Amino acid sequence: MAKAELKILIGLHRAVNYIDRQSAKIFTEYKLSMGQFAVLEALYHKGDATVGEIQERILSSSGTMPLIINNLEKRGYLIRETDRKDKRRCILHITPQGEELICEVYPKNEAKIFEIMSYWTEAEKDQLVTLLKKFGDEINGEKS
Repeated sequence: MAKAELKILIGLHRAVNYIDRQSAKIFTEYKLSMGQFAVLEALYHKGDATVGEIQERILSSSGTMPLIINNLEKRGYLIRETDRKDKRRCILHITPQGEELICEVYPKNEAKIFEIMSYWTEAEKDQLVTLLKKFGDEINGEKS
């Protein structure tokens, strides 16, 4: 019998992979990758940002970020402008076309996530949030 820690890790991976597969089905309908959706969603909800800030917001260390941004720019979903304060950086802005797209895709993805998580009661969801926050705080050196 596997130790509880390994069962937890496997369970978390399976849950996240399942949710990602369901989300990917939605994104594919709009010819978006997971990374493209994440960039547009971050810009829409958090506002203009540098490439580095976007990577941090979407928890990406991916070397594919330039490709993702280039493809979104080619499709007219975002524009980049040189940062006036630091010419080495560029600021990403979502376009009206990008906003229109994310306003269509985001609610569908959110509804799918809510549907998937409807298997838990509200108390179970609250408990899971508490446990994951406690774990996150511990591994990040913060005490709850």
